Amino acid sequence: MGYLWIAGAAVSVAAVVLLVVQHRRRRSFLPPTLVGSIGAFALVAGWMFAVDATAPKHEAIKTGGLAGGAVIALYALWLNDRRRRTDEARHELDSERQVLENARAEHDRSRVADERFARSVELLGHEAEQVRVGAMHALAGLARSRPEYAQTVLDVLCAYLRRPFLAGDEAKDEREFEVRLTAQRLITELLPHDAAADAPRYDLDLTRAYLEYFDISHRQVNNLVLRAARLHRSNSFHHTTVHGSAWFTDSCSTGRLYLHDMAFHGKAWFSRFLVPAGERVDFSRTRFLGPTKFAGARFDGPVDFGGATFTRSIDFEGTRFTRSLDLRPVEPPVARTIGMYVSTGHENHLPDGWVVEAGTGLVRS
Repeated sequence: MGYLWIAGAAVSVAAVVLLVVQHRRRRSFLPPTLVGSIGAFALVAGWMFAVDATAPKHEAIKTGGLAGGAVIALYALWLNDRRRRTDEARHELDSERQVLENARAEHDRSRVADERFARSVELLGHEAEQVRVGAMHALAGLARSRPEYAQTVLDVLCAYLRRPFLAGDEAKDEREFEVRLTAQRLITELLPHDAAADAPRYDLDLTRAYLEYFDISHRQVNNLVLRAARLHRSNSFHHTTVHGSAWFTDSCSTGRLYLHDMAFHGKAWFSRFLVPAGERVDFSRTRFLGPTKFAGARFDGPVDFGGATFTRSIDFEGTRFTRSLDLRPVEPPVARTIGMYVSTGHENHLPDGWVVEAGTGLVRS
């Protein structure tokens, strides 16, 4: 018994050597663990016998057993830690694989969306009007399912409305007119409602467009461009919020035009705006919160600014109102009225302090 601890030490050294060999060969550590457990048992038990020969044998054996069991327990803890790290690595690999799959799927969806968009745009030039209508609905569906396409789709629909429409004698192709009505309706449906909070803001470029029964009332837009546009029959912009600027420069309206209860946060440019048909133009309760300009405009129908709000100076230079004018905003405006004329044969309501020259209708503010 006195030399048991020497044998245990030798076995423990052999276990360490075996551990190194197994590690280099990338093999299981179970054999060196079992050998080390036996060596630890013999070393501890033999040492207790060598130190105190009168010690009870069962206590020495129990202590040696605990030492050997501790070696096994350490191996078990190492295995558990290794399994945990393996599971974590597998989970990370699965996550990376999932990200890769999602990226691949998104790429495929983007490719399909691009092909769908290109095909739909190509079909807008088809001879059959039903094909063009179908292409517009396909574009609108793409904008709804892929919001990043919304502004591009709106640009395409606006570009369609900018195409030449009326012939020299103002003859109208009724079938093409129905296609254009579809484009107008889809533009309205793609714009967010005025009550929507934090809604995306889209631009509309309708320069030189022909619009008839165009209605974007109760909607939100960013910039609204209608330079040199032709507005026929009835067009509605009432209760629309323009977050950016609006340009109606050089446009012509030959029908009813509803611009009441709007909000222009940026520029509101109506320079050289023409209403030759005697129809009413309604700006009542509209808020002009940025620079406002009507220079060179002509209105041959009644114009109503009742209850409107102007936070900046208005430019009425060279503006002509040949019918009745109601210019009674919430507060008296600051205005430039050089060359501004109103009709002396119709009832006009102007801000306090504004004078109309008898006979000529020249306004002095």
